[in-house]
Amino acid sequence: MRTLLLATAAMLHAPALSAEPLRVLSTVGMLADMASAIGGECVASEALMGPGSDPHLHTPRASDISRLEQADVILYLDPTLEAQMTRPLQAMSDRKPVLGVLAATYTPDQLLDDDGQPDPHVWMDVALWAQAIPNVTEMLADARPDCATAMTEGADAYARQLAALDDWARDAIATIPEGNRLLVTAHDAFNYFANAYGIEASEAVAGISTDAEASIADIREVAAFVVENGVPAVFVESTINPRSIEALVAEVRSQGHDVSIGGELYADAMGEPGSLAGDYIGMIWSNIATITAALGGELPQTPEPLAHWAETRNITP
Repeated sequence: MRTLLLATAAMLHAPALSAEPLRVLSTVGMLADMASAIGGECVASEALMGPGSDPHLHTPRASDISRLEQADVILYLDPTLEAQMTRPLQAMSDRKPVLGVLAATYTPDQLLDDDGQPDPHVWMDVALWAQAIPNVTEMLADARPDCATAMTEGADAYARQLAALDDWARDAIATIPEGNRLLVTAHDAFNYFANAYGIEASEAVAGISTDAEASIADIREVAAFVVENGVPAVFVESTINPRSIEALVAEVRSQGHDVSIGGELYADAMGEPGSLAGDYIGMIWSNIATITAALGGELPQTPEPLAHWAETRNITP
């Protein structure tokens, strides 16, 4: 009887574990994946915008507002990305925890491209993206204190994975022959990527946002770069109609240079759930593999911190 009473007393004084996971709604999949990796079983993490969705153009629907209202915590990146979501996100911030990850994590001068224009695509540089882990962890732990220790452990494990991914990406791009490390994409989302991983030059048909279609002049300007530098391959993106890149290829070939479409890259959204690019690590891995193969390089061996991740996706060392 005494043992039963002691056990009952211990249960009464122990911190109560929440029966339901914390409902975390992120605007984009990259943030939702980070929240899931940090929170584990303590969170139910979802993205408002799914694969193929362009956050630059996404207009909130009634169903989006309903999902925002039902969430316990909301994560978003920055108004320079989710421009149409600014008003509903501000409205929700009066009622529940809402974190603008870029403003909370980076100084304004860290969020500029080489021309001094605001650029929200920080997730394309894995080491830079990892700097957001502590702020996201703090937000989630404050909302679910009984899971704080587990979340810290999840954050540390995720940070180790991203550090390994960052090194692997740099090693992979380094195998591309000098002179071939030239990246031509549909829109200007790869500035951070190019600076982080040794891309010699990066050009895009459209600008940082996708709210305006590329002009004939834009296509001809990029075509001139491709021809002048002998670029072997250019890339489409999963959230953008491929016609601008197809028009670019036609213009380049009309000038006597043979260029191919090297594959599809993931810039503003991850891939379909269950696919290789269906999580953030896989998104970056897929981009690196596609770029490296198309430009003449070879992938390095899988780093040990990513061995289990790679095994679950049938990626051989």
